[in-house]
Amino acid sequence: MTSPMELLRSHLSKVRIPEPTNRIYKQECCISFDSPRSEGGLFVDLFTFLAFGKEYVGWNYEKTGNPVYLHIQQRRKPVPEDRPLKKPTLLAIGVEGGFDNQEPEYEETYSIVILPDFVSLPFPSVELPEKVRLAVDAILLAEGAERREQLASWTAGKKKVSAYAMTLQQIDNGVIVPPSGWKCSKCNKTDNLWLNLTDGMILCGRRNWDGSGGNDHAIEHYKETNYPLAVKLGTITADLEAADVFSYPEDDSVEDPLLAQHLSHFGIDFSSMQKTEMTTAERELDQNTNFDWNRIQESGQEVEPLFGPGYTGLINLGNSCYMASVMQVMFTTHSFISRYYEKQSLKAAFAMAPADPTLELNTQLTKLGHGLLSGRYSQPAKETDEVGNSKATISSTNQEGIPPRMFKAVVAANHPEFLSMRQQDALEFFLHLLDQVERANAGKPELDPSRSFKFIIEERLQCPSGKVAYNRRSDYILSLNIPLHAATNKEQLETFQKMKAEMNLESKEIASDEIVRPRVPLEACLANFSAPEEVFDFYSTALNAKTTAIKTAALTTFPDYLVLHMRKFVMEEGWVPKKLDVYIDVPDIIDISHMRSKGLQPGEELLPETDIDDPISNDSRASEAVVVDEASVETLISFGFQEDLARKALKASGGNIEKATDWIFSHPEASSSMDTDTASSTAQSADVPGLPDGSGRYKLMGLVSHIGTSTQCGHYVAHIYKDGRWVIFNDSKVGASVKPPKDMGYLYFFERINS
Repeated sequence: MTSPMELLRSHLSKVRIPEPTNRIYKQECCISFDSPRSEGGLFVDLFTFLAFGKEYVGWNYEKTGNPVYLHIQQRRKPVPEDRPLKKPTLLAIGVEGGFDNQEPEYEETYSIVILPDFVSLPFPSVELPEKVRLAVDAILLAEGAERREQLASWTAGKKKVSAYAMTLQQIDNGVIVPPSGWKCSKCNKTDNLWLNLTDGMILCGRRNWDGSGGNDHAIEHYKETNYPLAVKLGTITADLEAADVFSYPEDDSVEDPLLAQHLSHFGIDFSSMQKTEMTTAERELDQNTNFDWNRIQESGQEVEPLFGPGYTGLINLGNSCYMASVMQVMFTTHSFISRYYEKQSLKAAFAMAPADPTLELNTQLTKLGHGLLSGRYSQPAKETDEVGNSKATISSTNQEGIPPRMFKAVVAANHPEFLSMRQQDALEFFLHLLDQVERANAGKPELDPSRSFKFIIEERLQCPSGKVAYNRRSDYILSLNIPLHAATNKEQLETFQKMKAEMNLESKEIASDEIVRPRVPLEACLANFSAPEEVFDFYSTALNAKTTAIKTAALTTFPDYLVLHMRKFVMEEGWVPKKLDVYIDVPDIIDISHMRSKGLQPGEELLPETDIDDPISNDSRASEAVVVDEASVETLISFGFQEDLARKALKASGGNIEKATDWIFSHPEASSSMDTDTASSTAQSADVPGLPDGSGRYKLMGLVSHIGTSTQCGHYVAHIYKDGRWVIFNDSKVGASVKPPKDMGYLYFFERINS
C-alpha cells in the first residue's frame, strides 16, 4: 500500500513554487464564499494557487486533475465579555479611530491534502519534500490576491496637500488674531468661523440646507478676492494635522504643510490653543445621530433580524455600500435570479469558466447569486465562549454576511473609480453594471438579464414651420427632475421659512425634527418629464435656419423593471454642488400608460431629410474642434465629475461651463460609458429587437436611499419588498423594515404588474 508521503512524492510535478507575479488565493473560495473559517476550511491548489471550499475542491480536481492542496483552517479565539466599545472619532469603518467592527481573532492551522481521497499530511514538517515546503512557505508569506481591502473613510480618504499651500501669499496688513473671543467680521456669528490665511479675515462658514451653520460670508469673501485657503478656528491645537483647512478652488478639506508658518503670520501660537469646534469630517460624522440618517437606516427601531435564503447581507469592503445596495435589488428581480441562480448551477458555471474563474463576470455573478439566495451564508453571527466553542445566537441583529471582493474586482476591472476605495454614485454603478452584463451576454439576448430594464424613449421635435422630427434612444433609467414648485405643503414651508429666518437673526439653530421639507408627488416628476420643453438653436431643415423648437418625450416600450432616478443633486448659485432636501411622495402602484408614444400622427409632416445631415455633421465637427479650457475642466472636476466626463460635456457645450453642467445632469448615463469605446446606452440605435414590453402599471419593489451631502460621500441603504413585507439591507445587516423611508429614495425600482 502506498504511504501518504510516497503518494505526495508521486505528484510533485503538480506542485509549483509561486513567483512574485502569481496571483495567490488563500482567503476565499473562487466559486463560493467559503473561507478558512468555514467548517471545512479552504483548499489552495498548489499548481494554480486558486482556493476552494471543501464542497467544491473536488470539482477542481475533476476539471484540472490537480491533486495537491494546502488546507487552511481558522478557529475563532474566545473574546472577553468585558471588551470595551470605542467611540468613533473618524468617519470610517475598520480603521484606527473609526467604527469598531469588533473583529475577532483567529488561530490558523495547516496541512497538505491529496485528492481524490483527501489523504492528509501535517504541515509544517521537515519530512515533507523541499518543493512542497518552499511552495507552502511562499504561499503563506505572500499577500493574498483577495486580501481584505483597507476600509476607507466615508469622506473619501486621506486629505491631499493643497496645490495652493506652498506658494500662498500672505498680506502684511498687521492683523493679529487673538486666541479666543472670535466673531464674524460681517455678522454676529461666534461659531463655525474660518480664518482666511491670506488676509486674516474671520468669517462664518456656509449655511446648511436646514438653516444651521453660517451665513456664507467666508465663501463670499473667496469669490470676491480669490484668496484660496482658510482654517477653521476652534480646530487649531498642538496637533496641527488635525486642524480643518479648506481650499475653496479645490472645494475640499486639504492639508497645509506650512500651516504653522501661516498661522504665525497672524500671531497665532497653535501650541497653546484648545479644540472647541468640530472639523468638517466630524460634523459629517455627527450626522449619525440626525433625523435623516436615523430614519433611512431605521436606527432606534426594533428591527427584527432576518436570516435564510434571500436575506444574506453583504460585508462592507470600505465605501462599497453603493454596490451592495444595488446588488441586493438586482438579485430580487426575476431576470437576475433566473440567469444566475435558478438556471445556472455553480458547478456548471465553474465548468464553463476560464482557467481563472475569478476574472469572468458571469461566473462571479453566479457565485454572488448563490451566495445571496441560497441561505447558506445567512446565519446569525457566531459567538465564542471562554473555552473557544462557537455557537450561533438568534438574538444577535448581525449576520456575518458575504464579502463581494471578487465580484467587485471583475465588474470594476475597466473602471478605475469603482476599483478605488472611494464612495461612488449608486446610479453610475447601476448603469455600469448593466453595461457589463450586456457585454458578458453578447450574442445571447435570451440570457441577458439587463434587457429587462431597457426601454425606448422617443423624442418629438416640432419647429415653427409645424413640421416634426422623431428621434429614438434606448435607456435603462428614467431620470426625473424634481419640480419644487409642485410641493403640496407650501403653507407649512412658508411658516417654516419665517421661523428659520427669525432663529437665524437670533443665532439659534433649528432642531432636526423641526425642519419642514418640500413634499413633491412622484406624479409631478413624471409629468415634468413629459411636459413640452423649448430647444433653442435648433436647426430646422424646413426653414434652413436655427430656431426654437418644442420637444416632448415619451416611451415606445415599457420595461419589465422601471427604474426612476431622482435628480436630487443640482448646482446652486456660484457653481456649488447641492443636494435637494426634499421628500418624494411615491405610491405603491403607478400607471404610466399615458406616457406611451403615439408616433407619427395623421396630418403630421416630417422635417426634410435631404439636407438634415449637413448641419448636424457641421455641429459635430465643431464639437470635436472645440479646444477645452483646462481651467474649465478643473472647475467641473472640483464639482465631483470625472475628468473624461468633464471634457466630453465641455466639448458638447462649446466650452461653456454652465451648459456643460446642464449637459451632465441631462445625461446621467454618460458617466457609465467613460471606460468603454462605444457610446452609452442612450446613444444606441433605438432599433433594439426583442425588448420586453407590456402594461404601463407598476408596483414599487425596492428603493436605494442616500445619506450625505453628495454622491461621493455618505452611505447607501436598500429597502426591498420581499415575501409580503419591506426589508432593510444595510450592508451586512438585514432585517424586517418598520418604517421604510419611501419618500427619501434616490433610485426607485418598479416591477410591472402583469394582468
